[in-house]
Amino acid sequence: MTTILLASRNAKKLKELRRVVAAAGITGLEVVGLDDVPGYTELPEDGATFEDNALIKARTGAAATGLPTLADDSGISVDALNGMPGVLSARWSGTHGDDAANNALLLAQLSDVPDDRRGAAFVSACALVRPDGTDTVVRGEWRGTMAREAHGTNGFGYDPLFLPADDLAAGRSSAELSAEEKDALSHRGKALAALVPDLRALANSTG
Repeated sequence: MTTILLASRNAKKLKELRRVVAAAGITGLEVVGLDDVPGYTELPEDGATFEDNALIKARTGAAATGLPTLADDSGISVDALNGMPGVLSARWSGTHGDDAANNALLLAQLSDVPDDRRGAAFVSACALVRPDGTDTVVRGEWRGTMAREAHGTNGFGYDPLFLPADDLAAGRSSAELSAEEKDALSHRGKALAALVPDLRALANSTG
């Protein structure tokens, strides 16, 4: 059994990665989160890109624990705001992780933006760093538009405001999709899917 660390305390991200591993038929890989390992000093996520921040988190986790470590940095890029909030998504309102405040501020900033200019993309960069320092970095994007009010209670972050372009039942926000639907469509689902060969190789590395 190989243990891989997901450098996150987000229970929903942990469940998401475990679903991806199970759906790919990967056995022999145990996914743990930051709450499952001894604490260590986490470096500030001060990179200029999602990829930079994902690597900061993954490298720190691998160095501190000796475990292969996967980290994700994700956010929303709004066309009318020149790609912002971007890497500042989690702290857009000034307080890290305050989803309600972040959503309220973004809605206010887009209040005068017409429907045909409300395009956006969720972006996820996932970095996998092995104990020997080698790394793999992948990126997933999910295009859609920004709603004018929040819809749905599933998911987290900006999910209630994002209307996916590829939702077959058009008009639902990503917070109204089931976990399985979101895994198949989402930015992080796409990025994690790109890592499946690496995850399978890790699982097989100890037999």
